Amino acid sequence: MNSLIAHSLDALAAWRAGVEARVGPLARELAEQDLLDDRCGAALEALRERLASDKLVLAFVAEFSRGKSELINAIFFADAGRRVLPATPGRTTMCPVELRFDATVPPRLALLPIETRSRGLSLAELRSREEHWQQVPLDPTQPQTLVQALAAVTHTQRVSVQQAAALGLWSEAQPEDNPPLLPDCSVEVPAWRNALVNYPHPLLERGLVVIDTPGLNAIGAEPELTLGLLPSAHAVVFVLAADTGVTRSDLAIWREHLGQASLERFVVLNKIDTLVDPLASAAEVQAQIEQQRQQAATTLQIPSRRVFALSARDALAARVDGDARALETSRLPPLEQALATELLPHRREMLLHSAVAVLEQLRASATGRLADRRRQHAEQLLELRGLRGKSSTKTRLLAERVDAEAADFERCTGRLTALRAVQMRLQHTALAALSSEALRTELAAMKSAMASRPFNLGGRAAFEALIGRLHQALASAGAQAEELRQMLQASFDQLNTEFGYVLVLTPVPPLLPFQAELDMIAKNYGRYLGLSQAWRMAAPGFAEQFRRLLLSKLRVVFENAAGELEQWSKAASSQLEVQLRERRRAFARRRETLQRVQSAAGELEQRIAEVQAQEEHLHRVQSHIETLADDALAAARRSTAGPAASRHDLHLQRDAA
Repeated sequence: MNSLIAHSLDALAAWRAGVEARVGPLARELAEQDLLDDRCGAALEALRERLASDKLVLAFVAEFSRGKSELINAIFFADAGRRVLPATPGRTTMCPVELRFDATVPPRLALLPIETRSRGLSLAELRSREEHWQQVPLDPTQPQTLVQALAAVTHTQRVSVQQAAALGLWSEAQPEDNPPLLPDCSVEVPAWRNALVNYPHPLLERGLVVIDTPGLNAIGAEPELTLGLLPSAHAVVFVLAADTGVTRSDLAIWREHLGQASLERFVVLNKIDTLVDPLASAAEVQAQIEQQRQQAATTLQIPSRRVFALSARDALAARVDGDARALETSRLPPLEQALATELLPHRREMLLHSAVAVLEQLRASATGRLADRRRQHAEQLLELRGLRGKSSTKTRLLAERVDAEAADFERCTGRLTALRAVQMRLQHTALAALSSEALRTELAAMKSAMASRPFNLGGRAAFEALIGRLHQALASAGAQAEELRQMLQASFDQLNTEFGYVLVLTPVPPLLPFQAELDMIAKNYGRYLGLSQAWRMAAPGFAEQFRRLLLSKLRVVFENAAGELEQWSKAASSQLEVQLRERRRAFARRRETLQRVQSAAGELEQRIAEVQAQEEHLHRVQSHIETLADDALAAARRSTAGPAASRHDLHLQRDAA
């Protein structure tokens, strides 16, 4: 692939590989030196997994016959020399199609029958249940098999009106959205509910995920598309027709599903080739295109720089023919430039923030533990040097003092046991409000409140009350966690003073991001609870599917919040375990040294030399870890400016390996 997006994805992939190539040696060194506690180990593993498998999700949304699939073909799949996604007249995508690559799964097309809608299971729940899907193997050596297999997404089937209503694809309350009634009183509905394509295409291998969504009727009928799939995309490309501009149905999609400013949105005015008029000059045609572009930006209330007028059909033909001049005339490159320069750098910045936070955490933890070990060595050296010229009686007395100090130190174990008990009790209290059981109880309360009103007309009030209670639950968990922090801080201060610990307590993880996620869920789901959507909530199975989806989304938020708090609490107790273990080792080493000095007169100087060598080794380890951490941070902050940078980073990766 030789497109701007391909180059940018190459640069992003090379950057991730370059960071991983530097994180790997740091991780190995920390593990070899026993400097990875549970929290740092978990954070490091999560970072490495994210660097290895991070995906860039790009969703394409449009009404029927806007040329959306043709645009996807032109941007991503022109190297196949043909249309990969069906884009011929009269044939359209009837179900959401997700194209990605997972090396652990064989190349295949997975199709979910439309009948699964009647079972009340969400797409997320069905993803892991392969028995519900029809699998079509794909041969990467025969690209035409992908084209032939994907033709299935255009398939439909005839069902009765009653069956269509049971599937949520027919509503007497909204007749304008219903499919046409055929002469035999049946209706045509999609054959499939969802299509997942796993294929080793170069761009998909680089971490790109492309989502091709069906038109307005299917989006409205499948709430999971707008409640889960589109909000999770990193960017959305909304496709309009240049000859019609923003139609009423286009505006409905935009306002209901894409209006939130939190989405990265790009708008395409496709089919500018239809505006070519033999009776108008080229300048007049260009003026008309520009007028349509500005009007679309005004109607959708977005900056005009995010609206691109182009011809996907001409761009695909130009790419297949290798005609650079025709490609420029199609006006596709500016859209690709925008995606490459605005979307991908933003994604890199998010990964950079995560990488820097984890690397700084690793360095701080390792530095603290090495400082504690070096302090213990310094104390031991001072002790041993003080034995020079002393009698065996002095050595024996010093050994007895070490035993007394060790016994005195062991007094803290009882206090640690009590501290753990109080910590676990407060932690359980803090996490109780974030449990799945509590969440299901709250959803049941909302369901009861909605059922008490005819046609679910009390749904919005019940939903808003639910969101309010969930906000309070997060706030309560945060308050309980702060109480736990205060207790731990007081206990740590005492342990540091009385027993020489160097315990440091980090602040409680902020729960504001989860409050923001809860607000986003409230905004996305709340639109289905107004009077205009009451008919949809009354459709068979829709309300239950709505609650299932809502529960799954809320569970993710609450489980992540609970995980943050639990990991923070675990890290605090892990410090105690690590420092207790290392202090016991230090006492054992001191006792062993004094015993060896007592048994042999020449042992003292040898032992002093050994401790000095250990101290020098720790100094070298600390310097090496600092260098490795600096290298990893430098790799993370390295620019991903273009293909040259990509090749440079790939060389670095191979050198490090």
